[in-house]
Amino acid sequence: MKPCHLVILFSMETLGASILDREKSRVEFCVYAAGRQEVSLLLNSGGFAEEISMSPLGKDIYRATVEGRGLELLYKFFLKGKEGGAFPDPYSHYQPGGVHGFSQVVDHDAYRWNDQEWRGIEWEKAVIYELHPGTFTPEGTFAGIAEKLDYLMELGINTLELMPLTQTPGRWNWGYDGVNLFSVNHNYGHPDDLKYLIDCCHRRGLAVILDIVYNHFGPEGNYLGKFGPYFTGKYETPWGAAVNFDDEGCAAARRMVLDSVRHWIERYHFDGLRLDAVHAIHDRSRPHILEEIAAAARELEKRLGRRIVIIAETDANDVRLIKRAGEGGYGIDAQWMDDFHHTVHTALTGEDKGYYRDYGRIEDLEKVYQNFLYTGEYSHFWKKNRGSDAAAVPGSRFVVAIQTHDQVGNRARGERLSQLVDFPYLKAAAGLLFTAPYIPMLFMGEEYAEENPFLFFTDYQDPALKKAVAEGRREEFASFGWRDIPNPEEKASYLNSRLTPREKWRRHQAQMFNYYRDLITLRREHPVLKAPDKAGTAVKVDPASRLVRITRRGRERTVTALANLGRQPVTISRPPGKEIFNSEEARYGGRGKEAGEGSIAEGINEQLTAKAKSAASCRDSLLFLNAGPEKNNKIPPSPPFSKGGEFERDLLPGQFVIFDSYSR
Repeated sequence: MKPCHLVILFSMETLGASILDREKSRVEFCVYAAGRQEVSLLLNSGGFAEEISMSPLGKDIYRATVEGRGLELLYKFFLKGKEGGAFPDPYSHYQPGGVHGFSQVVDHDAYRWNDQEWRGIEWEKAVIYELHPGTFTPEGTFAGIAEKLDYLMELGINTLELMPLTQTPGRWNWGYDGVNLFSVNHNYGHPDDLKYLIDCCHRRGLAVILDIVYNHFGPEGNYLGKFGPYFTGKYETPWGAAVNFDDEGCAAARRMVLDSVRHWIERYHFDGLRLDAVHAIHDRSRPHILEEIAAAARELEKRLGRRIVIIAETDANDVRLIKRAGEGGYGIDAQWMDDFHHTVHTALTGEDKGYYRDYGRIEDLEKVYQNFLYTGEYSHFWKKNRGSDAAAVPGSRFVVAIQTHDQVGNRARGERLSQLVDFPYLKAAAGLLFTAPYIPMLFMGEEYAEENPFLFFTDYQDPALKKAVAEGRREEFASFGWRDIPNPEEKASYLNSRLTPREKWRRHQAQMFNYYRDLITLRREHPVLKAPDKAGTAVKVDPASRLVRITRRGRERTVTALANLGRQPVTISRPPGKEIFNSEEARYGGRGKEAGEGSIAEGINEQLTAKAKSAASCRDSLLFLNAGPEKNNKIPPSPPFSKGGEFERDLLPGQFVIFDSYSR
């Protein structure tokens, strides 16, 4: 293996544009341009480009300093020689004209922060809310998100996770086609707008995590290869050339990634990063780049005096990611646990296509509350043994969800769970999530049963790419048997993915919001439920009735949660203690004794026709047709338990209840 050495005279943290003197408007420009004999700075001054020669500074580093031209200068670097030309700065912090346009100098000292007392989130108590900045509000901006923080506080969220926000082509994009690791997407606002959002979050006690992509760069506007060996042909990724972390000249890419980590955490005060698809990060060197990212976070944490978390997404179930460095691991704080989502999803929908073919046994819930489902077993989808044993790893190192941007948006028509299962089962799924001994995460809109889809959307300017992405989606969904795939390049795919404003919610959506709010409050305040403790957790599933029993044990009390995922009522004995939560209360749109006339008529029954159409695309997704309220709304009420004895009652299909032994 060739060593990853990059000989320079100073830190690569100084690459890009740096303001040396604000009063004199003195700005220094530095660029790494491997193998170039001559490099110039192009300043966009009043509609024409002024070329300024750059001086070599060590091997492959070029520098130029300008003064008295202002601070927010627009610029490119002109690389002379083979395949040369004028290109945006690889270290650009802002691209107001998009991926092909001029870079703009950002005065980071101009913003005055007000979060000096912020020390970060208590990770073990995190409740994460994943959102897309462009579709979370009608405005699709950072400012729009800032205006909705009170809503998130009311819900009980304490951590936001922003989908990628680096510059992408066009007007809308999921964010995973970014071509720069330092820029703020101009479609969402100015860098100061992002700082203001994070500042407002911290003042309200909300942590903010950035989803970022280090495994590949987008195909349009990707000029990084013009500047140096940032990519390698040794490996492949599903989305383009692999980033060079272990081939000749790899120090440039490695340092760029580490500079990016420091950039977002220091300059923008992010509380952590979610690393996209780390199984596509190929690195056989030591230390692994993920180890270096984790180490950088620990150094920043110590220096800044606040908690920093690094979360990884991977489909490999590799426990090395989340083991501490001293335990033979990479030191990543936590990872997404897709096995939990897939097990819950297939139990509710009956789907068995694509990667869902590896799931579908409801009794697998017993394992995923303690471990990966795949801990070395053969995967029919992946056609190989998959996973490792994580039974000894604390629950706080796993992030679990019942919906995410991936699992919703990577469906052909972007159907949310609310379009696949009946209203009671949506509540049951949330109950399973918030009683799990892990870190829970919601996907925007889930908390009120949003019915607008979350589609995949892009806005490439290259006609060839427009055609390729549409064809690629059709090929991707072949294994699922999905047809009639919406074109990601159509504006409607973006517009139809925006959330419904609160003032336009239907009755059942307001009831679902009440349900999520109260369930999150219970999770946050209850001494047993708030602890991500796998050791005190046990799950028992009856495959015949599809009754799920979750037991959470604390020092002085035991919590028992029951969820009926079957199609028929299940007779149960009264668990120890007092009932403290019931999904069938009237305020949650329930079918219980206290539910008033019409409490569910406007909620569930309005959806029956629409859901029937959606269910046709999901072979066994008939739960709502068989278990939900009848059209005449004459479902028998669920009687309360007697105050003593072994009184039995029926648990309705989809019903979720919690008992607390401390309250006997």
